[in-house]
Amino acid sequence: MEQYIQPFIDVTKSTFRDFARVEIVTGRPFFQQKDTANEWDISGVIGLNGEARGAVVIGMKSALAIELTDMITGTKHSSIDDEVVDAVGEIVNIISGNAKKGLEETFRLVISLPTIVEGRGHLIKWPHEQARIICIPFNIFESETLALSVAIESLKGGTG
Repeated sequence: MEQYIQPFIDVTKSTFRDFARVEIVTGRPFFQQKDTANEWDISGVIGLNGEARGAVVIGMKSALAIELTDMITGTKHSSIDDEVVDAVGEIVNIISGNAKKGLEETFRLVISLPTIVEGRGHLIKWPHEQARIICIPFNIFESETLALSVAIESLKGGTG
């Protein structure tokens, strides 16, 4: 499993460093239960398909999404608007696209367009046949957190 997750950790850290000019610290990854509500207000979701299938989800509180969008765009936002939604979608898109490159020795993958889910404590419905979900928490701005959840199931025999 670590060989599938490490590209996502590396790419998430570099994406925040390069795209938002902020350092994030990786927490301890853990297995996430399917169909469990989370504490996030907004999530960006990207589907994976090809020689493996799965999804990548980045979730965060609305205040963090707004602050990151302010940093990325150089404009001030007071609530989740179209620009904040676009920023969260772009972040998950960059992470998924670059992690896909890191997995190309193992899988040929195609990623979907990002989908944004909004609402306090929303639930991501992961397909039941999907591989186990790994949640990777990240600390940002010393006291805030975000999470990257990844589930990859190999269609070449075996699960990730």
